[in-house]
Amino acid sequence: MMDNMQQQFVEAGTLMLAGMVFVFAFLGVLIVFINTVLARLAVKFPDPIVVPQSRANKKSKSHSNTHGDVSPAVVAAISGAVKRYRAKHDQNK
Repeated sequence: MMDNMQQQFVEAGTLMLAGMVFVFAFLGVLIVFINTVLARLAVKFPDPIVVPQSRANKKSKSHSNTHGDVSPAVVAAISGAVKRYRAKHDQNK
């Protein structure tokens, strides 16, 4: 009986090791394939070159919201909502 269990454990270990090697090899080949294809596609379809705007052009735009500036109306609305929330929830304590 012990020989049978030992044989099954050896077979299970061998099968597990073979599966792990197969998965490792498959993923390695997949990574190499993807990198090769991406390298070829990068040569064929390069990224567009973005020319940064000069500081003079940025300052000439009035009230531009391109750099994450928040309008005063939005700040006022959020501040009012926070004050209401705090007033409402402080009363419940």
